[in-house]
Amino acid sequence: MSKVALITGITGQDGSYLAELLLSKGYDVHGIVRRVALEDEQHRLSRIKHLLKDINLHAGSLESYATLFNVILKIKPDEVYHLAAQSYVAYSFEDEFSTFNMNINGTHYVLSALKQFAGKDVRFYFASSSEMFGKVQQVPQNENTPFYPRSSYGVSKVTGFHLVKNYREAYNLHASNGILFNHESPRRGFEFVTRKISFAVARIKKGLQEKIKLGNIQSKRDWGHAKDYVEAMWLMLQQDKADDYVIGTGEQHSVEEFAIKAFDHVGLNFKDHLVIDKNLIRPSEVDTLLADYSKAKKVLKWEPKISFNELVISMVEHDLKNITEI
Repeated sequence: MSKVALITGITGQDGSYLAELLLSKGYDVHGIVRRVALEDEQHRLSRIKHLLKDINLHAGSLESYATLFNVILKIKPDEVYHLAAQSYVAYSFEDEFSTFNMNINGTHYVLSALKQFAGKDVRFYFASSSEMFGKVQQVPQNENTPFYPRSSYGVSKVTGFHLVKNYREAYNLHASNGILFNHESPRRGFEFVTRKISFAVARIKKGLQEKIKLGNIQSKRDWGHAKDYVEAMWLMLQQDKADDYVIGTGEQHSVEEFAIKAFDHVGLNFKDHLVIDKNLIRPSEVDTLLADYSKAKKVLKWEPKISFNELVISMVEHDLKNITEI
């Protein structure tokens, strides 16, 4: 009999890759999606449109405990992957209240619903974030590095992390935290700097725009591919014991490096098209993030497969190919 998996945030970058992975492993895959106007549906479901015949979608909201409880009661999942969140850091400075409501209450609702759901050995994954480290206290960062979040998003993820840990220890729930460092792909949202760069490079190459505005280009991140990272999520829930894991590449690159690589790929000089916009710099910046994923490598036998160069090129190539469709 097939395992049943429930994914919150199934329409997002990670959710779509995770759904593909679980389907390839024979899972019965379910996802929770918000009801939206019909004219928005095509865009919202674009990342999973090729999967719609193979997955089951349930209308619901993280802000509705009753909805979450009813879906869980109905489908009786073996595994729950909680990926849904207000995940754009810059927006969390503009609207911290909705960020807290979605990311903290939503996570609490899912955990509570699972606790109330008796008679099932359900396993739970929570999408934590490297943004929890914020003003980093050590380099590189591992599972024992103190948190020092520098945004409402980071604060909300720290709270979610401790909620998961509390439910694991207090209620014996198989609940794991994946502390994922930045992970990108051609399915990344346009509000994120990597996709902003790849999309702008494609438009500039095709003569559709001349400049790209960026903020702190010296900010350094540990960038991997989302397709690799969803495999780590799955591996966490296959362990006998729930735990917390840092997932990254152990390599660090600046925003400037990402942009240079992207422009070089299409034969353009990055400096000819750059405009620094101080309005794009965060009120409190996270300057450097670098993962020590040795625990995941040892316990999960996980390692990233797709290189930084391959990641950047894949994003640029995707946008070059699809620029007329957007």
